[in-house]
Amino acid sequence: MCDSGVIRLTPMERPPYSGGMISEFNELSDKIGLLAEMTHALRRENAQLRKDNAALAADNALYVQRMREAQERVEALLEKIPELVQAGLEQAASEAGAYSAENEKEA
Repeated sequence: MCDSGVIRLTPMERPPYSGGMISEFNELSDKIGLLAEMTHALRRENAQLRKDNAALAADNALYVQRMREAQERVEALLEKIPELVQAGLEQAASEAGAYSAENEKEA
């Protein structure tokens, strides 16, 4: 004990860090750096993928709208088919009647 009443511990001699411990620390530091780089790269890639996904979703919405419009046009044409068939039958009948009337006159 000292005169002032403070207990002083004797300094402990610490051996210097071993080369193995320093190399392990450097290896760990390198791995942390690599992990940080990979994290940043993955974040950039994720941001790009989100951007690409948004663009594809917009394209998809456009194609869905175009398909819907094409389907409406096809349905409208399908509704006209019976009218067109009927008109074609009537025209064929009238042409057949006119043809037979011509043949009767000639005969």
